[in-house]
Amino acid sequence: MANVQTIDIDGKSYDVDSLSDEARSQLGNIQAVDLELKRLDQQKAIAQTARNAYARALQEELAKVEPQQ
Repeated sequence: MANVQTIDIDGKSYDVDSLSDEARSQLGNIQAVDLELKRLDQQKAIAQTARNAYARALQEELAKVEPQQ
């Protein structure tokens, strides 16, 4: 029995092998962009974690200084 790869788009299932070269190319583009979006989400999470650490460090330093009213 052959292993048929399918993709679901807008509630419809398509045999990937039956897609045109252009459709497969666009599918590959979408997959590449999805990977990049995932990578950027991870980078954003890393940056947010760093920002939180810097904010905590600033709060600790500000606690040592008398604020000007």
